[in-house]
Amino acid sequence: MKQPQQDWIAKWAVYSPDKVAVKEYETQRKLTYGSLHRLGSRLAFHLQSEYGIGKGSRIAILAENCLEYIVLFAAMQKMGCILVPINYRLTSLEVDYLLRDSEPALAISEQKFEATLKAAPAFSQIPNFWPLEELAAFCEKYSTAPEAAEYPLEVVEEDHPAFILYTSGTTGFPKGAIYSHKMLFWNSINTAMSLIINTESRTINVMPPFHTGGWNVLTTPFLHHGAYTCLLKKFDAPTVLRFIQEEKATLFMGVPTMLKMMAETPEFESAAFPNLLYIIVGGESMPIPLIEQWDAKGVAIRQGYGMTEVGPNLTSLHQNDAIRRKGSIGRPNFYVQIRIVDEAGQAVPPNQAGELLLRGPMVTPGYWNNETATRKALDSGWFHTGDMVREDEEGYLFVVDRIKNMFISGGENVYPAEVERVLLAHEDISEAAVIGAPDEKWGEVGKAFVVAREGAKLTAENVAEHCRKNLAKFKAPKYILFVDELPKNDTGKINRQALKEWG
Repeated sequence: MKQPQQDWIAKWAVYSPDKVAVKEYETQRKLTYGSLHRLGSRLAFHLQSEYGIGKGSRIAILAENCLEYIVLFAAMQKMGCILVPINYRLTSLEVDYLLRDSEPALAISEQKFEATLKAAPAFSQIPNFWPLEELAAFCEKYSTAPEAAEYPLEVVEEDHPAFILYTSGTTGFPKGAIYSHKMLFWNSINTAMSLIINTESRTINVMPPFHTGGWNVLTTPFLHHGAYTCLLKKFDAPTVLRFIQEEKATLFMGVPTMLKMMAETPEFESAAFPNLLYIIVGGESMPIPLIEQWDAKGVAIRQGYGMTEVGPNLTSLHQNDAIRRKGSIGRPNFYVQIRIVDEAGQAVPPNQAGELLLRGPMVTPGYWNNETATRKALDSGWFHTGDMVREDEEGYLFVVDRIKNMFISGGENVYPAEVERVLLAHEDISEAAVIGAPDEKWGEVGKAFVVAREGAKLTAENVAEHCRKNLAKFKAPKYILFVDELPKNDTGKINRQALKEWG
């Protein structure tokens, strides 16, 4: 099925050409909807003529939040190319796998990440490279240029990818979730029907652009609704706290760790938020005392549940229920269907745990170049989340456990299998297992149980250094414990529950 026109920026360039769409905090550069539309068209022509980019071409990007990312989004909606935001915290080894999988026709990188990109062996196979600084110069040159020819809108299928967003896989290798144009539209509708988003909405975005939270919790719904977004490259508690006030933000999205850090700053005591309707919290559950601390400031908390492959905005707990239904992820958003099933696929009664299945127009069509993972996740249109939840008599959902053993560190998903694969690549390690351990700052951190090969002179620092070289910082285990053997169950699999009991 072909997708109706989705050139949101072109529409707002007609309705509100002089309204600021996005601002970059660090440089104070701004783009109105009119200038964003003109830049998007010029960039689309340039990408086509200089680099041969067209419908379906992948563009890999290593960059922090910046205006150029939004211009690339505008061009993507016009020409049907596919954006592949890459986590700039990864090592070259990790980046290499993503490049091999996505096979981009063009790579774009900030100078500070260029060495990481170019050290990946697959970089040599990419036909074109464009430094972000040159893209920025291009945008600067044409941001105030007179009206030019509009790029002829490319009609795309509704399941055509807008993004490929990589998530860590339970097999130890990342999976590229296809984020389609249909998902983009319906996620925006679901989000706006759950929250208050309109042309007067304002937000500060500190979530990273390689994460669906950075793009699709608020940024793309805001662009769809003609609202205003201020981009920050990095989270800094005092800065974000001050800027929420100065920018008169109506909505803000963060993870509990961010809100905790902001609440602990000296400036929090005198802070006032008359424009802030509420804060949207994702990634992990927010402690009740922290909810109450913000509530005392007149700021309500909206907790929810999301996934890269579905939505991501799937459930929402109304701020009035934040205390009454503490621990809940709320109810499904408007166009989200759910089922909670047992191992046999049968629906479970209220208050009984089962796997959460999701269906609706915001579900991914699958994983890039991975039919096996796609078939495993999707069954008759239902997406298997791998999360155990229960639903109470009033329809409120509660996460019970994660089937996939994943843990969340500072809002980032960490999959033990991926970390274990790196550990086992060390020549002196014979066995390894990783679990999540509670951490006051990050929520959870990795704890690795390592069995050294006989006769090996292995130290915790040796292991830590190996992890730092081959894993992003947030994935590297904080604790490394040496054991003689790992606990196993009757089938020979690692008994992770026993590891948790070991402490």
